[in-house]
Amino acid sequence: MIIDKNKKMISEDHYIQCRVYLEDTDAQGVVYNANYLRFFERARTEWLRKALIDHNDLKIRYNILLVLSKIEVNFITPACLDDLLLVTAKIHSISGAKIIFDQSIYKSSVLEKSGDLLYKKLLVSGIAEVACIDTIRSKPVRIPKDLVNKLKDRDIK
Repeated sequence: MIIDKNKKMISEDHYIQCRVYLEDTDAQGVVYNANYLRFFERARTEWLRKALIDHNDLKIRYNILLVLSKIEVNFITPACLDDLLLVTAKIHSISGAKIIFDQSIYKSSVLEKSGDLLYKKLLVSGIAEVACIDTIRSKPVRIPKDLVNKLKDRDIK
C-alpha cells in the first residue's frame, strides 16, 4: 500500500516503484535529468498495461503507436543513488489524437512495522502529451473509440 502525506492511499493503478541505480546518475550520484523522462515513460507504459493496452497490440491491431509529442518537466529537487522512487501517471485528458498525462516522481521510504510505502518528498512533476500516430502514414490520427472508452473507464472520473 502507498500512503501520501495526508495519510490517504494512492491507487496502485497509477504508480510504479523504481530504485535509482548507478547507471541513472552522474559522477556526483545525482540522477541525470534525461533519466527522469525514462522513469515517466515506464510509468505511462505500465499504466497502459494495467488498462490492458499493449504497445505491440496497438501496432498490430490498429496500426497506431502512442508516442511522446510534448513534455513539460519541473525539476524540484534531485533524486540520488539508491533512492526508492514512486513514479505516478494519471490521465488528465483525452481529445482527438492526444492523451495528456499528469506525472510525478516522489522519493519514498518503507515503513518498518507495516511494510507500507510512505510518500516522502516530491522531486519532479510533469505533463506529458502523447500523440496517436498512424504507423503506415506516420501522421496523427484520432484515438480509436474503443480505446478511448477503455482509457476513460480506467482513469478519468
